[in-house]
Amino acid sequence: MTAMPLETLAQLDVLAQAEVGTAGIRTWIIENLLPLLLLTVAVLLLWLGGGKGDNAGVMRRVGGVIVALAIIGLAVNGAGVNIGTFIAGLFSSSGG
Repeated sequence: MTAMPLETLAQLDVLAQAEVGTAGIRTWIIENLLPLLLLTVAVLLLWLGGGKGDNAGVMRRVGGVIVALAIIGLAVNGAGVNIGTFIAGLFSSSGG
């Protein structure tokens, strides 16, 4: 059995008290991965439809991309909960 120095045990105690969360990975995805995905989608749209003259097909795809961006915006912003509460309030009775 190996003995651990007291400094190592003190560091482990500090690490054990630290709060674990997903804020770092969420920020990295929003700042790095999301713009890269948007750039990839834009290049693919131009490459697939722009060179062939299929403008209607490109616009259909752009419409889908806009809907996807709106969903991502709601998820990142946190406004989805408020919108869900509003829609649920339209179908539920207030009771008074």
